[in-house]
Amino acid sequence: MPLKIVFMGTPDFAVPTLEAIHAAGHEIVAVYSQPPRPAGRGMALTPSPVHRRAEALGLPVFTPLSLKGEDAAAAFRAHGADVGVVVAYGLLLPETILAAPRFGCLNLHGSKLPRWRGAAPIQRAIMAGDASTAVEVMQMEKGLDTGPVAMSAETPIGPDETTQDLHDRLADLGAGLMTKALAALEDGSFAVTPQPEAGVTYAKKIDKAEARIDWSKPAPEIHDVARGLSPFPGAWCEVKVGEKTERLKVLRTTRADGSGVPGEILDRDGVVACGEGALRLVEVQRAGAKPQSARQAFDALKLTPGDRLL
Repeated sequence: MPLKIVFMGTPDFAVPTLEAIHAAGHEIVAVYSQPPRPAGRGMALTPSPVHRRAEALGLPVFTPLSLKGEDAAAAFRAHGADVGVVVAYGLLLPETILAAPRFGCLNLHGSKLPRWRGAAPIQRAIMAGDASTAVEVMQMEKGLDTGPVAMSAETPIGPDETTQDLHDRLADLGAGLMTKALAALEDGSFAVTPQPEAGVTYAKKIDKAEARIDWSKPAPEIHDVARGLSPFPGAWCEVKVGEKTERLKVLRTTRADGSGVPGEILDRDGVVACGEGALRLVEVQRAGAKPQSARQAFDALKLTPGDRLL
């Protein structure tokens, strides 16, 4: 028998799971998403990706500023849900909300717990140089990503994979995993395992101050930071062009041979010296321009081997 579900999510990452649950025939009695935010050049109020997709599917959408208080809890209980499904919702769920559905709330998390609990698990895994990661379905409880795990799907992280690349793969992988977890709830085979106490790390929110590239660091470290911060906020550096200083966002890199003064451009195709080793800049973005190859950017800025990125 299909489950009655309250779905709670906001960004693109959550959309495949919403679609998979809907396609599986479950009754989505309500969709909760963060309120519309100003976006674009006109700063018009814009519904979230989940909000837009839910409306396209004909589902009722709720966008409360908070879920605290008895009124919010009563409104949530009134949906009569069997289970809550939470994917990158972005609001703290009080215990009154977590306990409201018959089977509680399940969360889809983008890491191999207990590694990278918290706000930015995909970015932090790449920035740390992790060789693999996972998506997991977790039974939610009061603590930050501390609940027992029901299902896990692991995947390697490619050596040049960016956060956007991995984000998209994990979103699709997680959608299938959540539908399996809901099927287990239906047939009574659902079970959870407590997280290990060892190996806990926290994926703190990305600070824009982390995005400035320090060319004195080893090439592997710069590579991991650049791909972990791509596309947003984007690792960046500066370069002197005449009397002006231009900012250059680095979106894709790969390991390369070479050495020189940190930040020195070694060839016109984008090889740059680091504190140890070198990196090839595969895709960059100048201020106000579209992403392009390093050669295109260097030509536009009239940069040649021997010039330095700062």
